[in-house]
Amino acid sequence: MDSTTERARPRVVVIGYGWWGRDCHCRLIRLAGGLQLYGVATHDSAKLDAIRSQQGCRAFPSYDAALGDPDVDAVVIATPNHTHADLAVRALAAGKHVVTDKAMCLTLADCDRMIAASERAGRLLTVFQNRRLDDDFRTLRACMADGRLGDVRWMEAGWQGFGAWGGWRGQASAGGGRFYDLGAHLVDQVALLFPERVAGVFCRMPRDFPESDVDSECLIVVDFEGGRTAICDLSSQCAFPKPRFCAHGTRATYVQYGVDPQEAALMAGNIDGAHPDPAHGARLKGAGAEEEAGRVPGRWRDFYENLAGVLTRGDAPLVKLPEARRAIGILDAARRSAETGARISVDLGPA
Repeated sequence: MDSTTERARPRVVVIGYGWWGRDCHCRLIRLAGGLQLYGVATHDSAKLDAIRSQQGCRAFPSYDAALGDPDVDAVVIATPNHTHADLAVRALAAGKHVVTDKAMCLTLADCDRMIAASERAGRLLTVFQNRRLDDDFRTLRACMADGRLGDVRWMEAGWQGFGAWGGWRGQASAGGGRFYDLGAHLVDQVALLFPERVAGVFCRMPRDFPESDVDSECLIVVDFEGGRTAICDLSSQCAFPKPRFCAHGTRATYVQYGVDPQEAALMAGNIDGAHPDPAHGARLKGAGAEEEAGRVPGRWRDFYENLAGVLTRGDAPLVKLPEARRAIGILDAARRSAETGARISVDLGPA
């Protein structure tokens, strides 16, 4: 590839070199032919040589060094959740396009601050919601769109595990725990499936780990204008997973167990080798016989391929800011509900 073609591709820097920045974002950016992994920034000097040898790109010794480089077009913020808002505002002020990992931020006030910074700078701000690109979510969305389920009035999304996480993900002050880590995905998904105005949110979030202050369980109930209900059920104390999705429609019920296989395949170095477990196929059952739903393949690679189109052709981003704000608004209300024990009335319009 000649230097002219190379420079035509937007130059992207990943901010943070933990396992997710290294094994997820760097790999997916490399797979997107329309982008260039220009560098990685870290505050950990012990990782600089590893960045150069493993990624073959620039290793920035600080976040400010990356933000001050005029050749950087966009940054991907892959740092602990509580740092996303401030880093995004700084990056946007420096004239960079910004992708934040989820959770986008921890409060609705921070979300609005980030959006305002994006508008002032005239730069893209979006969120890496890769679970929109899972096969289970895509399959459910297709079944709702083509009418096989009828009118879906009740939706349950679940993600269970056993044991508290370590590192910053085991610290509530850093935005750790399943509430922000996986709840950010589930809330984003149900908010897309039910586009009506959000009317209220209730959340129970006990913290029963003696060694950690993050949530041990989390139940989020979202009421939508018109009567639809979505439940996000997260647990770090459940060794028998519930269905990943269960949707109750007037024509049929949809149920699917298991988790999309792309993360495991990506961590193994070959996301294109992801093979769904046949036992985790989606099932439909109404008044007649139970049947297979027909799986819609997932494809995480779409996110950064879309980003290349956004930056070079003006394509619409996969995750738009009104959608991101609506999801953060639900999480913000859920946090306040868990703190007070009360249902929180909100007015979050359609995205």
